Amino acid sequence: MNDSPGRLEAPLRGAHGLALTVATVAGLLASGYLVAVHFLGEAPVCGPVKGCETVTTSEYSMVLGIPVALFGFGLSLVLVACAVAWWRLGDRRPLLAAYGLLLLATLAVAYLTYLELFVIHAVCAWCVTYATTIVISLVITGLALRRDGAGTA
Repeated sequence: MNDSPGRLEAPLRGAHGLALTVATVAGLLASGYLVAVHFLGEAPVCGPVKGCETVTTSEYSMVLGIPVALFGFGLSLVLVACAVAWWRLGDRRPLLAAYGLLLLATLAVAYLTYLELFVIHAVCAWCVTYATTIVISLVITGLALRRDGAGTA
């Protein structure tokens, strides 16, 4: 049994921590790729979908002159740090921080996905991958918090 309130038992935290870390690292890689091709001036390789270049060069791909992918990359760096800190230390605060950020990120990727589908009329596989990692991370974090209980770290 768990002796300290607000902390998942190590094996359960380990499973959630590993899953959350893998999901956030996947998001970091997807957004990192988009940032890299942007600054290299290249079009992202999109495979059979063929919408990546349309999406990444649309007027919606930049906010205040900054590529949207760069915001995603920065967020992913923070999420990876939160995931690893919670996984390794068992402190609930990084998990709570990640959950809050992921709630906001889910709204952002939902809006960006809406733009892809209904405004730009093109789909970027890398963007969908990133959005998927955000949603998966939110679910994992929510499950971990639910199992973690209402205690404090």
